[in-house]
Formats: sequence, C-alpha cells, structure tokens
Amino acid sequence: MVEQDWLSERFAEHQDRLHAVAYRMLRSPSDAEDAVQEAWLRVSRAETGQVENPAGWLTTIVARVCLNMLEARRARREEPAGALPPEPATRQASIPTGQVGPEDEALLAESVGVALMVVLDTLTPAERLAFVLHDVFDVSFAEIGAITDRSPAAARQLASRARRRVQGAAAASEAARSRKREIIAAFLAASRNGDFDALLALLDPNAVTDEFRGAHAVAATFAGRAQAARPALVDGVPAAVYARRGIPKAVFTFTVSNEKITGITIDADPDRLRDLDIVFLSTSNRERR
Repeated sequence: MVEQDWLSERFAEHQDRLHAVAYRMLRSPSDAEDAVQEAWLRVSRAETGQVENPAGWLTTIVARVCLNMLEARRARREEPAGALPPEPATRQASIPTGQVGPEDEALLAESVGVALMVVLDTLTPAERLAFVLHDVFDVSFAEIGAITDRSPAAARQLASRARRRVQGAAAASEAARSRKREIIAAFLAASRNGDFDALLALLDPNAVTDEFRGAHAVAATFAGRAQAARPALVDGVPAAVYARRGIPKAVFTFTVSNEKITGITIDADPDRLRDLDIVFLSTSNRERR
C-alpha cells in the first residue's frame, strides 16, 4: 500500500509533464490522454525498488507508449484522432490537460511553430520521438537510445535528421507567416480606428465571417471594434485574441489568400480555448499565456 501511494504521488507530481510529452509526440488530445492512462497502468504494475529518478522513469514509460502508438498509427496510415491540419485550420490544440510548463516554453522558437506541426507528421516514429524528447524535453540521447533500441549515437542522428527537416520547413514558411501577421495587425488597427476604407482594402470582395458575407458587411461589422483584440500566435498560426484580465475569451482566425482576408472565424468556446497555445504579440515584447 505504501509503494502504491508513492507511485500515485510521483505520477500526480509529474502528470503535467507526462501530458506534455504525450501531446507533443501524438498531437492529439484524445491520444495523449490514452497514452498517459496506459502509462499509469504500466506504472501501477511495475517494481519501483530500483527507481532513482522518478521523472525520467515516468517520461520513459510514456515515451515508449507513444512510440508504440505512432508505429501502430503509421502502419494503419491513419490521421491522429481529433487532430487538425496546420494552416489554415482554426486551431491545433496544445497540451490537453495541466498547466503550461517550462518544457512548452522550449518548444522551439515561435519561428518554427507552424513548421513543427507540419513536419512532425512526416517523420518516422523514431525520428519524431528523438526530436521531441531531446529538443523539447532535454532527454539525453542515451535514454532515447534505450527507448528506441538504438545506440546514443544513432539516437543523435535521428534527432539531427528531424531537426534539419523542421528548420528547413520553417525557413520556407516564415515569409508567408510574417506577411499574414502584418495583414492581421493592419486589420486590427483599422478596426480599432473605425477606418472603413482601410478594412475594405484588406478584405477580399467575397470575404465571409460566421454570420456575414461580402467585404462591405464584414467591414461594417468590425469597424470601430476590436478594441481589446491583440495580435497573437495561436498554436503557431497568426491570429487575434480577445482577452479579459489576461484570460482569452475569443480567438479570431483569419484565412488569407493573395494578400486579402477571405474569411474570419470566431471561436469563444471556453473548453476549446483552454486547449490552445496562445502567444500574444506586440511590437515591443511578447507575453506567453
């Protein structure tokens, strides 16, 4: 009973990190939850007498479960349950439960956020595991090698190959993403200033929102508003967020084509907003939720 209590306490202590590892590996909230539950089943049956580093031990167990799930998913050639494509999706959930921790702050620089989501699904399960565990969670190559049945040097090569692909995709996508940020920032400024003509200039003639169709109707809806909306990256994608007392209340997702805004989607569902990774942007500083 004492050992079981110790296991429960250690698992609860590190559960946020375990969820973060599982989500970054699987990119699906439901799959991440399943992985953590499966890890707990394994932990509850394990011998703990030789465990000297509970955090590392638990991370290894979750990583092995995730690796098995990735390999099974790859064999079935199926998309992760509940996952969405990167651009121009309205969202890609971040950590499904728990608080944002230092490991999430280290999820690469924001300049590779979108590329990471795109490229992860093209990596082999072993490459994905090596890259996420080492570059995001600072797990050693010796530990990664043990999980993947490879030497530390081979694990290093896996992570290096994955990193090159992510960085290459980042370079290709950064210009388009930066331009989208500029368009959204200009739209918010025109909206706050009530500049109807400037809004029209940024909108495609057939632009739509959840309720309105056509540039004139959309411009009229936003003119003089968006006073509290701020430019942001939402799961790495340029967007705008309305927050009250620092708590996001609505996310505005923009679809941009040929330098014009063709669609604006508003999501104010509290449950979905809690799952989003939001980085507020400004010209002087950046604040991460």
